Amino acid sequence: MLALVMFINRSGAMVLPFLSVYLTESLHFSVQQVGFTLSLFGLGSMCGSFLGGWLTDKFGHFWVQIMSLMLGGGFFFLLLILKTFLSFAFGIFILSLTTECLRPANAASVSFYTSNTNITRAFSLNRMAINLGFSIGPALGGLLAAISYQWLFVADGCSSLVAGLFFYFYFRHRSSRQAIPKTKEKATLISKQSPYHDRKFIAYTFLSCCFGIVFFQFFSNLPLYYRQVYFLPKTTIGILFALNGMVVFSLEMILVYLLGQRYKLVHLISLGTLLAGFSFVLFNWFKGVWILYLAMVLLSIAEILAMPFMATVPVHRSNEENRGAYMGMFNLSYSVAFVVGPYLGSSLITHFGFTGLWWFTVILAAIASLGFWLLVPKMEKAVE
Repeated sequence: MLALVMFINRSGAMVLPFLSVYLTESLHFSVQQVGFTLSLFGLGSMCGSFLGGWLTDKFGHFWVQIMSLMLGGGFFFLLLILKTFLSFAFGIFILSLTTECLRPANAASVSFYTSNTNITRAFSLNRMAINLGFSIGPALGGLLAAISYQWLFVADGCSSLVAGLFFYFYFRHRSSRQAIPKTKEKATLISKQSPYHDRKFIAYTFLSCCFGIVFFQFFSNLPLYYRQVYFLPKTTIGILFALNGMVVFSLEMILVYLLGQRYKLVHLISLGTLLAGFSFVLFNWFKGVWILYLAMVLLSIAEILAMPFMATVPVHRSNEENRGAYMGMFNLSYSVAFVVGPYLGSSLITHFGFTGLWWFTVILAAIASLGFWLLVPKMEKAVE
C-alpha cells in the first residue's frame, strides 16, 4: 500500500520534468536564473530531508507523510500565481522543503514494515511504483504542457492531495505500530551511533552526492538540451521522460532480484554510477534523435543498478532508533546534489556549452564509481 501511495503521488509528476522549459519559455528566465531556481529547489529538498528525518524520529513516519503530501499539494497551486524570479524562486524552495520531508519518512515506513531479508526488494518495489507513476506523469504532462503549463501545477497538486487522503484513510489505524518494537536487530549493526559521527557513512553520502550531481542533470539541464539543441516538441520530451519510467518499472524488480543474488553490492553500485556518466557523454560522440532514446535507456539501467542498492546501505547501518536520521542524511546527499547540480550545470553550459557539461558528468561519475569501489567493501566489513 505504501507503493500504491507513491504511485498515485508520482503519477502527477509533471512539473519537474518541464520546469526548466517552463521557466525559460513562459517566465523568460535566463539559463543561469533557471539554474539558480532549480538549485533553490535542491536547497529546499536538502533542508526537507534533514527536517523529515528529524520529524520522523520525533513524531513517527505517519504524520510526517500526511503533512508532506497535503501541504505539498497546496503549494503546487500557490506556484500558479508566482511569476517573478524572486517570488517563484522562494515558492519553489518552500514547495521542495515540504515535499522532501516525505522521502525519509516513507523510507522509514518501508523498512519498518519489511524484514531485513526483503529490504532491497521492498525498496525496489517502492521505486517500481514511483517509476510506473513517473512513466505516466511526464507523458501526460507533455500533452498538458502543449495546452498550457499551468495544467502541470494543477495535476501535480491534485495527485499529491489524493495520495495524502488515500494514505491517511488506509494507514490511520496502523500508525501506532511505530511504537511496537521489532525483533532486536543484530548486534553487528552500529546500534545508536549518529550518522553525523559515522565517518565511513559520511564519505558514502559524499559519493552519493557526486552520483546525484550527475544523475540530476536528467531533471535540470537535459530538458534544455532537448529543447535548445534538438528543438524537440513538449510531447516528445514527455515521451522521453516516460521512457525512463517504463524501463525502470519493467526491469528493476527482475534485475534487482537476479543481480542482487549473483553480484556484490559494490559491483552494482560502481557500475551503475559509471554508466550514468557514460549515458550523458554519448551526446558528445553521436548526433541524432536516436541517441537521445539510447542514452535514456542507458541512464535508466544505471538508475536500476545504482539506486536500489545504494538505499540499502543506510538501512543496514542503522537500527529502529536512528534509522530516520540515517535515511535523512542519505537523502540529504541527493538534495545537496540538486542544490549544486543545476547551477553548476547551467554555469558550465554558459561558459563551455553542453559539450563541456557532458564531459564533466562522465569524469565525476568515474571518480564516484572508484570511490564506491574502494569504500563499500570497508563499510560491509565494519558490520560483519
